[in-house]
Amino acid sequence: MTDTMHAWRVRAPGPIEAGPLVFEATAVPEPSVGEVLIAVKACGVCRTDLHVSEGDLAVHRPMVTPGHEVVGEVVGIGRGVGDQVRPGDRVGVPWLRSTCGRCSYCLGQRENLCPGSRYTGWDADGGYAEFLTAPADFVHRLPSGYTDAELAPLLCAGIIGYRSLMRAQLPPGGRLGIYGFGGSAHITAQVAMAQGAEVHVMTRGQNARELASDLGVASVQGPADRPPVPLDAAILFAPVGELVLPALEALDRGGTLAIAGIHLSDIPALNYQRHLFQERQLRSVTSNTRSDARSFLDVAAGHHIEVAVTPYPLDRADRALGDLKAGSIAGAAVLVL
Repeated sequence: MTDTMHAWRVRAPGPIEAGPLVFEATAVPEPSVGEVLIAVKACGVCRTDLHVSEGDLAVHRPMVTPGHEVVGEVVGIGRGVGDQVRPGDRVGVPWLRSTCGRCSYCLGQRENLCPGSRYTGWDADGGYAEFLTAPADFVHRLPSGYTDAELAPLLCAGIIGYRSLMRAQLPPGGRLGIYGFGGSAHITAQVAMAQGAEVHVMTRGQNARELASDLGVASVQGPADRPPVPLDAAILFAPVGELVLPALEALDRGGTLAIAGIHLSDIPALNYQRHLFQERQLRSVTSNTRSDARSFLDVAAGHHIEVAVTPYPLDRADRALGDLKAGSIAGAAVLVL
């Protein structure tokens, strides 16, 4: 195996148009105690990577390599790794990289809220590279029947969408509104419809609207338009705070709006009677637990999800992030090595 690799690094966070990332040769990392070395086969391009690159999220690791929807092959094992992972295994590396394992949140099965949690592509180098390391306890076995590129978006877009669906408390057979229709939303819509939901999509891009229609949702309209029926639950995937108000107003009595993103622009002032009265709820979503990931990947194994993928070579990651920002990608962008 080579001693060097190519990787993207966030040189100076700023607008993606200004070129905040640099693509350079660097040493292949060595797995530490409890870690595995993974040869990257595919890495999804997530909006969180854009937030890290543009500085919407505070710098946790200078010159970090983004990417946290990683599919790859285990090629090295660090000391202290048990039999759960072996060289040659196909594994996925998600956003949640590690937790303390000792706090009340970890012990209460809410490790997504651990104050000591660390994240791939933010606190540690991620998958916009030819190799990365990851703690063996936080990688996942992957379902068969999918290509590497199709699997990559499942590792964040899919998992976070699944947790958002749970947070939205959609009743059986209920009406779900989805605001924004990118990588996470198009996966979540399929999971919800497989469970019997009636899905209504509010989104801006023509490509996204066509994808939603092709997947068989009940209706498609503009991002702030009123859906044709009152909603039992809604999920906001677009990082646009202004959409919180029309989403809340579209809810039926007792409905819940879950906000899926790690970053959201400011929310305008709410009108209590119009937006929150009649026991409507507004809930945030913070990362995920490993249990969430396993449950969602079991769903993906039992019900094939059509993952719309736009592939890019590794050396065009900056272009992929620019296209994501512009809203010109239908489905999910994926770096394919």
